[in-house]
Amino acid sequence: MSNIIFLTIVGSAEGARRARLLIDSLRSFGGEFAYSPFWVFSPQLELIRALENKSTRILPLEVPPPFLAYPFGAKVAACARAEELTPDVTCSLVCIDTTCLIVQPPLLFDLGANFDAALRPVHICNVGLPASAPLDEYWKGIYTALGVEDIASTAQSFVDGQHLRAYYNSHSITVNPGKGLFRRWYELFQRLSADREFQSRACSDELHQVFLFQAVFSALVATALDPRRICILPPSYNYPYNLQAKIPGASRATSLDELVCFTYEERDLNPETVTDIQIREPLRSWLEAHLNV
Repeated sequence: MSNIIFLTIVGSAEGARRARLLIDSLRSFGGEFAYSPFWVFSPQLELIRALENKSTRILPLEVPPPFLAYPFGAKVAACARAEELTPDVTCSLVCIDTTCLIVQPPLLFDLGANFDAALRPVHICNVGLPASAPLDEYWKGIYTALGVEDIASTAQSFVDGQHLRAYYNSHSITVNPGKGLFRRWYELFQRLSADREFQSRACSDELHQVFLFQAVFSALVATALDPRRICILPPSYNYPYNLQAKIPGASRATSLDELVCFTYEERDLNPETVTDIQIREPLRSWLEAHLNV
C-alpha cells in the first residue's frame, strides 16, 4: 500500500489528453513518488479507459445532479469518493488538476506525521474577502454552515498581493484522508448549493458560483484544522504560469525547471514558441516528445 495517492478528474477528451500529460510528468519527474498510485475519475469511463495501467486506476464518478450546475461540482464529488476508497495506511491524498504538470519531485505533498493539509494561497482575490473587511453575505453564509461566526486565519494572494481571510488555491490540494475533510467538503457543498436563500442572496452571479467549491474548502480547512497542521506550500508549487505576465517581477519564475508543479490552463507549452520563460533540459525535450502524443 502507498502512503500517497494522486487523483484527478476528467470530463472531456481534452481533459483526458491533459490527464495523460500530467500522469506522464509525475512518472518522469516525480522521483520517489514517480510510480505512486494515480486515480482518474470520470463520469464517462470511455474517456479515460486508455489511461489505465498498473499504477493508474480509472474510476467511475457519479455526480449528483445539483452539483452539475457548478463548474467544479464534479471535483468535490471525486475528492469525497476518493477519500472513501483510500486505504487506512495512506496519509496523503493529492487532488491535482489536469491543467498542471509536475516537473520536480513534489516532496511537500507527503504530509507525513506533521501535517493534515498542504496547499497554496489563491493566485488572485476573485471572491476572496479582505481580512479587514466586514463579512459579506457569501462568506457569512459559508461560515454559518460551518457553525462559526468568523475566522482569524488569513492568506495573501500570490499574484495581486491581497491580504484575505483564509482562501486557498485548488490546482492541487493535499489532505490527510483520515481527517475526512473531502467528505465534509462534499456535505457542505451539497448543503449550500441546495440553500435557495443563500443562492439567491449571495451566490447568484457566475463568479461566486464558480468559486463556491474553493471558498467552502478554504473555510473548512481554516475551521477544522490546527493552523500548525497546515503546510503552506512555497510558490514553486501550483505556480500559475497561466498568469505569468501579471506576476510581480520579484515573484516571477524565470524557468519552468525551477518549479515543482505549475498550472498552465490555456497557455502553450511548446518550447519552440514559448518566449516568456525559459525551458531547460531535460524538461524541454520531454515537452517536445509528449505534447503531440
